[in-house]
Amino acid sequence: MQHEVKIPSLGESIVSGIITQWNCSNGDYVKEGDVLYELETDKITSEGAAEVSGTVEILAELDAEVNIGQVVAKIDDAVAAPEETPEAKEVPAETTQDASSEPTPKPDNGKQAPSVERIAAQTGIDPSSVEGTGKAGRVTKGDMLKASESVSDKTTNGAEPEATTEPVSPGPVSKATSAPAPEAVAKPVVASSDRVTRKKMTPIRKKIAERLVSVKNEAAILTTFNEVDMSAVMKLRKEMQEDFVKAHGVKLGFMSFFVKAVVGALKAVPGINAQIDGNEIVTNHFYDIGVAVGTDRGLVVPVIRDCEQLSFAEVEQALVGYANQAKAGKITIEDMQGGVFTISNGGVYGSLLSTPIINPPQSGILGMHTIQERPIAVNGEVQIRPMMYLALSYDHRIVDGKEAVSFLINIKQAIENPSRLLFGI
Repeated sequence: MQHEVKIPSLGESIVSGIITQWNCSNGDYVKEGDVLYELETDKITSEGAAEVSGTVEILAELDAEVNIGQVVAKIDDAVAAPEETPEAKEVPAETTQDASSEPTPKPDNGKQAPSVERIAAQTGIDPSSVEGTGKAGRVTKGDMLKASESVSDKTTNGAEPEATTEPVSPGPVSKATSAPAPEAVAKPVVASSDRVTRKKMTPIRKKIAERLVSVKNEAAILTTFNEVDMSAVMKLRKEMQEDFVKAHGVKLGFMSFFVKAVVGALKAVPGINAQIDGNEIVTNHFYDIGVAVGTDRGLVVPVIRDCEQLSFAEVEQALVGYANQAKAGKITIEDMQGGVFTISNGGVYGSLLSTPIINPPQSGILGMHTIQERPIAVNGEVQIRPMMYLALSYDHRIVDGKEAVSFLINIKQAIENPSRLLFGI
């Protein structure tokens, strides 16, 4: 009987994805539960497993975009599992071609996905030297691409490249170069290590690019700015850090202060806790806050639920948990759904100022930035204070300038007087 392998639903906002890896080939025998493919979307990477055992027929090509519900393979469960005999296991590698008439199953140990083997052949990188993040430590296509990027970085810093991985566009020939053959005069070639390096855009990066452009085209995004004196928070954090770690097992960071400040600001300015749904305005009465987390594969925004009910310690524990999941590539679509507002901290990378892009259907996003000591006027005197620029990008279709400015002022007041957060005012 033929069983169809369909792309499952991954969330209400995901309608398609790209198959970046097949872990089997046409005619392979797979067992129930075996991972057949990897699917990348603009949010997450997921795996598709076999629901039955049998021989597989692949219907979707590698790197093809597939829709939710599309049949990408079929499994024939009428075929019995091949038996591996002791004699087959002992056949030396040199004699396997002569014994090809006897069907022997492919060993699982050491077997790499076709996409991994292809990248290994192109780059010269041994998959066994790469740390795998896939199931059971399997090396994935993403792991190989990351390793390839690391090699490229070393090359640009002065190391000699082992191999040229991608062709580049023709460029000018140096005068010091000997005269080329007549047929090559029209198309001179420059080595990739000399001037440029080309690599294929990853599917998830394509999706992120498309999504960001669509947001800019659909929403009327405006950004307003303010600055906040971080002295009080930094002093409180320094005084309480040791006791906080002993009591809760996590460090007290800046983000928990801003999460609680955002909750207070959303309560004070409920217009920002709303979104457009067709011809209707939907106002939310809950406070699920998304926090942008950078990963090697792109930006993900896991959501901390019911932040108004959480303590500072619970917020910090949630942040640590998500950071570990993101590092391991274990963030799920459920982790990123349902947020009403997003916080993005570009300051961890040294950003002084930015205009963040909202995460639809949300109507606002807060951008935090690096802390710098700057001279400011305090009670008629010039003092050096640790200052941070804040940016609020908002959808001007639903949020007015007055609401946006009031929102930022609420956050500024809460951070500069953190006791307000402790008492919920």
